Amino acid sequence: MSAIRKINIIQGVFWVEIPSIGLYILCGCPADVVKHLMKRGLIVTTEKNGVPFETGPNAILLSDIPIQNGTIANLAEFPVLQMLYRQGSILPNHPNNNGIKPLLIGTETQVNRQMQYIFRGNYGLISEEEMLAAGASIEEAQWNMALKLRFAFGTIHPTEKLLDGLVVGDSAVEIRQGATINRINPNEFQINYQGETVTVDLNLPSNGCYDSPYPLGYHNLHREYFAVVHSGQGDGWDIDNPSMSSILVFQGAIYLVDAGPNLVAILTALGISINEVRGLFHTHAHDDHFAGITTLIRAGHRINYYATPLVLASVSKKLSALLGLDEPFLHHFFEICPLAHDVWNEIDGLHVKPVYSPHPVETSLFFFRVRGPDRIKTYAHWADLTSLDVLRSMIRDDPKKPGISQALFDRVKEEYLAPADLKKIDIGGGMIHGQAEDFVSDQSAKMVFAHTSAKLNAQQRKIGSSATFGAMDVLIPSMQDYSRRFAYHYLANYYAEVPENRLRVLLNTPLIVFNPGTIVIREGEIHKDLYLICTGIVEQIQEGVDLIVTLSAGSIVGDISAMHAMPAIATFRTTCFVQCLSIPGDLYMEFITQNNLYANFERFQDSWGFLRTTWLFGDLVNLINLTRIALSMNRVQIKSGDPLSLVHPQHLYLVQEGEMMRLSNQGMEELLTPGDFFGEEYVLQIPFTPYTLEVQQSVIICQIPVALLFDIPIVRWKLLEVAERRREQSLP
Repeated sequence: MSAIRKINIIQGVFWVEIPSIGLYILCGCPADVVKHLMKRGLIVTTEKNGVPFETGPNAILLSDIPIQNGTIANLAEFPVLQMLYRQGSILPNHPNNNGIKPLLIGTETQVNRQMQYIFRGNYGLISEEEMLAAGASIEEAQWNMALKLRFAFGTIHPTEKLLDGLVVGDSAVEIRQGATINRINPNEFQINYQGETVTVDLNLPSNGCYDSPYPLGYHNLHREYFAVVHSGQGDGWDIDNPSMSSILVFQGAIYLVDAGPNLVAILTALGISINEVRGLFHTHAHDDHFAGITTLIRAGHRINYYATPLVLASVSKKLSALLGLDEPFLHHFFEICPLAHDVWNEIDGLHVKPVYSPHPVETSLFFFRVRGPDRIKTYAHWADLTSLDVLRSMIRDDPKKPGISQALFDRVKEEYLAPADLKKIDIGGGMIHGQAEDFVSDQSAKMVFAHTSAKLNAQQRKIGSSATFGAMDVLIPSMQDYSRRFAYHYLANYYAEVPENRLRVLLNTPLIVFNPGTIVIREGEIHKDLYLICTGIVEQIQEGVDLIVTLSAGSIVGDISAMHAMPAIATFRTTCFVQCLSIPGDLYMEFITQNNLYANFERFQDSWGFLRTTWLFGDLVNLINLTRIALSMNRVQIKSGDPLSLVHPQHLYLVQEGEMMRLSNQGMEELLTPGDFFGEEYVLQIPFTPYTLEVQQSVIICQIPVALLFDIPIVRWKLLEVAERRREQSLP
């Protein structure tokens, strides 16, 4: 019988076990990986000495490359929580607590980052000074800290007290009792025991992604005036449902309440592209509400980020720890919109009031209200909260001791029970979540229970409702067609100099809904119509090109081929329900020529075509930004052997033709071919390992001013992914 067993969980994630020495290694830990382990039967409930607990990993091998194909590869918070609490390895007198701490394995950089990110996930802000710096009053900082210490049983511990770290290199290092690990290539490892060896490769394949643990189906979401879409009802342990979240539809626009794991899968199932998201309302920084925040970075514009100052500070510290960047990082990717606490903040007609929620990290509950034809309608989003029984047990008379005052308890109870037309409530139970029984007297018109992996029992079903994924509660129905408004907005942005009456010629064309998986245009065929995407996502697939380009709301599909009655250059296929304006090619050509736009089409056609085929600019970058880049970029030809004197901190450099070699000072070689780039450090303004460049063939390089890229989050995010990969591969 083999001493080592390896199981492929999903792409880029493996399970390696050596049962004879009690070693169980989770290799790779993207978001929601615990749910995959549960579904594979690698985490199950067992019992010892009459105490039930879960099995699972006791070591985690981290990815060398922290961002892969746009997705965070190392999110160890929930696997660590599972090891510490659900397995019982940290609980006093627990039969599974043998005194051996769980282990994080990886590069020194990644182990240290995970330790700090888990620390911030456990505690948020860790002192009155940090709270004061974030804008809290002295009194607020004092009672916040007193409550935080009560949740922490009196002491804030560094993560290193809970976990051990093991730095792995090219030479074998011992994991435990003779089992060793070494790196054989970047992100490829050998695990050895008693003469047996297994190899794990944590690299995602090109165009690969970390699979969602639950199927979600497809929903054709109608854009209402004011509605709530139930995009998540579960918790971090629910194998069948996304974690608790909601999507607000207000005047047709999309706002998220929290950003949990598998956000791409959630939005795609609902027919929403990232570019359609107007804003994010953030309750707190636990991973089941936080892990999807980097998904929203992958937009073509800065999404508005709404949170109270304390939540913003907590999230910033956790995200910067995770990525090893300065705290202003969040401000580089989002339009930060701080919300005042306990007052109504107006956002383009939507009113929102954050209220305090007692929790181990800084947390807000949200009230939303909108004026309807008859009266004001309200939605309350109650995640995460702590049950009244737990809070009652924390009341103390001495203000110097950890806990809460009677006055704070009374205030929290009153806010919990404030009525709404629709209220979504965390009933996860335990020490840090709510319970349904607290809301027996709540006068809200409808209550929806969430944040639990358990089925509602009979008593809970008497008090509140449940909701399935994609269900919508319409509070104020729409009396207008928002899709045509979106189409007008996109066209008006693209053609700002064209009079409105001429734009309406294009708008007076059919609005078509395509089902998920439909081929809209097939490569090589001649088609008469082009399509302006109003909602949803279309992928562009081209023969001989290994890149699948994602086109979202606002993109125009098949414009050049329809205008000129030419064969389509690629196949365009929907990934969800997609709503498009179908515009005849001859009508569009007439519009372009009559408004003197054809010269620009001719001028930029080659540049647009090239940029759209690159990994850096192909996804979710709209025509306006592509045009700005095409207008400003300068092409330089360099022959083999010519000196490279063009590198300048004001530019990013994109290879259009030919080949060149990028050589790090540690000897790492990287061949740059068309579509590859260098100079990302100038856009990101981060430290980098020095490198040199050699021209292999005659090359044409596009110089792109870095100032044009600051406000395109998805481009900056991709640059960061490559910078991280190059940095890790250059380490000795």
